[in-house]
Amino acid sequence: MDKNQQLLDVLTREGVLINVSVRYWRATKKLNAEDLGLDPDNITERFISLGHKRILPKDKLEAFALIESRAHALIDGNTFPFLHGLGHFLPNAKLQEVTQRLTMLEQEFRAATEAFLTNYADVRSQARLDWFEAARLLVKDPERVVAAIEAAFPNPEKMESTFTFSVQLFQVRAPERLDIALVSVGEQQGIISAREKAAQEAAERIHQGAQSFVADCVVALRQQTAQLCEDMLESMHTGKTGVHQKTLNRLIKFIDEFKQLNFVGDNEMEAQLERVRQEFLHRSAEDYRDDATGRDRLQQGLRGLADTARELAQQDSRELVERFGQMGQRKFHLAA
Repeated sequence: MDKNQQLLDVLTREGVLINVSVRYWRATKKLNAEDLGLDPDNITERFISLGHKRILPKDKLEAFALIESRAHALIDGNTFPFLHGLGHFLPNAKLQEVTQRLTMLEQEFRAATEAFLTNYADVRSQARLDWFEAARLLVKDPERVVAAIEAAFPNPEKMESTFTFSVQLFQVRAPERLDIALVSVGEQQGIISAREKAAQEAAERIHQGAQSFVADCVVALRQQTAQLCEDMLESMHTGKTGVHQKTLNRLIKFIDEFKQLNFVGDNEMEAQLERVRQEFLHRSAEDYRDDATGRDRLQQGLRGLADTARELAQQDSRELVERFGQMGQRKFHLAA
């Protein structure tokens, strides 16, 4: 097995790709000049803005927007973007936690959908009254505006299909060569060759993308470490209390999260974080506030960790990527 295929195989065993889609009716309508009873030739877009307008008050769909933002934040905080948005790579150590939290969000989404659909008729009627009151102050024919707004409301029987919360888990496999047995007799040999060439080129791109992805994950976690330290130091310098317990807890939580996200096996960065935990995070913020010397040592430790993380992020990570790719071969020999 070549190194590229080996790397991809290990990657598929260390985690899955996840895609979360939250869809709901956005309650917007693109108004045009005719909707307002205006002559399109007399509309100057420089001064008059038509376009998409909200046809329901924002609070009517606020629950869905909040669930959507929480779902995206959950994915962004626990995964790595894979191959330019093909999906998000979720390490196995995070799989149970993330899927359980997504299940809870999906339950909230279903409850919000049921509540919205139950009140849909009333919401629609109230929107008509609100738009009529607003339109009669702006145009000569408010009924025309209201008619356009009403037409934008889906029929009740079709409304439910516009609300979906879906979670997809999948893995990426490089395409294999086309089996001649799968090609009809009528196809020319040139077509068969073209398909095989396309499959080979696609496989090479995926393998190259997998290498870059693993290296990018290493760099991302190291950069996040440096940024967190910088944020903590800034908080200590500008905060009223100097060292706050929430600030220390952020680093404690980050170290735990790092271990779960560190599917590549970045032992050097993990060791640096564990050293800081053992040396500085066994004390409370109150202890540090009463100890100027200890506080200085803490800040020096954070500065040193930030510098080390930044230096590691700039280093060539090819050796680490190659070692990660060899994990599958070692596990195979151990099991044999």
